[in-house]
Amino acid sequence: MNFAELTAAKIRSLAHDTPIVFPVAAIEQHGPHLPVWTDSLILGTIIERTQQVIGEQVIFAPLMWLGNSHHHLDFGGTLSAAPRTYLDMINDLVDNAISQGFRRIVFINGHGGNDVPLKQATFEARQRYSARHDLLLLMQTYWGFEVEPWGSRPDMVQRDMGHACEWETSMILAIRPDLVGDFAKLQPIEPGNPFRPGHRAWKTADRSHPGYIGSPHVADEAKGQLLLSLYTAALVDWLRRIVAWDGHSWDG
Repeated sequence: MNFAELTAAKIRSLAHDTPIVFPVAAIEQHGPHLPVWTDSLILGTIIERTQQVIGEQVIFAPLMWLGNSHHHLDFGGTLSAAPRTYLDMINDLVDNAISQGFRRIVFINGHGGNDVPLKQATFEARQRYSARHDLLLLMQTYWGFEVEPWGSRPDMVQRDMGHACEWETSMILAIRPDLVGDFAKLQPIEPGNPFRPGHRAWKTADRSHPGYIGSPHVADEAKGQLLLSLYTAALVDWLRRIVAWDGHSWDG
């Protein structure tokens, strides 16, 4: 179900255990070869394909394109909410959903910069509603699902998501090849080892002068179709677990 296509009366009539899914992504620079709409385009496609499978069991809010992307502002082509503004937006969405009776609130993320604020916002919300024992507050970044595309495509170079990389470039080639610029001659930019196992604060310009991270030069459309199908299947399985939750247990 699409939240935006329903009447308020229909939304009020839904069972309170119907999961509501908020897809959240971004508009930001993606190197010299991909559109700034990349994150939103990829996540929107995965959500659309998921809806075709999951049917009426879940209600999907419209994709939120404004993300926490301040770390890309050096390059232009980026529209961003500051981290604390973004936290407030996510917390408001949780409050909106709970005030309308929803108990299973799910954020599906398509942009790395949203990951930490989404975890923080859902953590804050759980404390805010600490007296409630019927709530399920969840977030997942789509590439956090443990898929292994190299099992089907041994020529996959990357083992993790980068930025405007082999994976994202391949998926945009599969969705909108007309939006992809010349990528074949781009040199790989390794993610590096920034003081692991610690976490180093960074912005994209610290790591990449051209604005991408990874190996976009080895992308192709077939890899993109594979990635999209694997992530869609993983999301469908996860949402089915949420639908089947018994309403009180810790494990799902």
